Amino acid sequence: MGNHDTEPMAQAIVACHASTFAGFEPQPVPEAASQDAAYAAVLQACSQLGFIAADARCLASAWQAQTLRSGSFDAALWPSAPQDFGLQPVPRARTFAPCPQQLGLYAVLPDAVWVGRMARAGVPTVQLRFKSTDAKAVAREIAASVAAVQGTGALLFINDHWQAAIDAGAYGVHLGQEDLDALRPDELDALRASGVRLGVSTHGYAEMVRADAVGPSYIAMGAVFPTTLKKMATAPQGVGRLGVYARLLRDYPQVAIGGIGAEQFADVLATGVGSIAVVRALVNAADPEAQASALMALMQG
Repeated sequence: MGNHDTEPMAQAIVACHASTFAGFEPQPVPEAASQDAAYAAVLQACSQLGFIAADARCLASAWQAQTLRSGSFDAALWPSAPQDFGLQPVPRARTFAPCPQQLGLYAVLPDAVWVGRMARAGVPTVQLRFKSTDAKAVAREIAASVAAVQGTGALLFINDHWQAAIDAGAYGVHLGQEDLDALRPDELDALRASGVRLGVSTHGYAEMVRADAVGPSYIAMGAVFPTTLKKMATAPQGVGRLGVYARLLRDYPQVAIGGIGAEQFADVLATGVGSIAVVRALVNAADPEAQASALMALMQG
């Protein structure tokens, strides 16, 4: 199939959606895995709109499925049907224990002291992101965090250290894509069987499909805006992408994360996500408790 065969379709897609995905650098067009015209056109268009190869392929497959299902190609209809991406039908065959659909303000915190402060301030969801290679120190911090949220109503997730989180009786665990991929099948089965809730980080369509395969309790999407807290392999996603991600993942609790400050809350919430995770907005605040109250008020609109 020559490039001239797909160019009009690709440009129609770009024309319909360029405003939603403005600001991204065009990416190299990956080799097409299908000779279908819709597939090739979407691959070309999504690369031009700034989607990396894995996500462009994911979108091309979904648009191809959408076209086959509907019987016609529609450049204006951005795919958002879970079945077109191959997501598990609801109720899911593989799933973790459920958590609330609206997790509200989600504070990501460096130690048990901070966890206790924010839980007592009324923050509904807190995560311990304790960085250490000392297993005993990790276990102590997790146990202290579990104790710190007792009686507060806060839901405590532990970043990375899933076995220690289970041992300490934490509500949930949060894993990145690399952590998820590193789990052996028996470890994933043990994690699910424990009853602990699982949150998974994603940074685009391909990672969302990967996360859905295990049926997590919630899916985090980011980084929405630039962040200096960690080196990101992908560009900031922006609220345009966040909006289409939220439509696709509407059957999951969703957490938006990455560089989100009070001034961006309204735009982020307008995408339909039910939770916003913050780090610096709390730990760098002059009065963290007052800031937590202000952010929770913003969450209520």
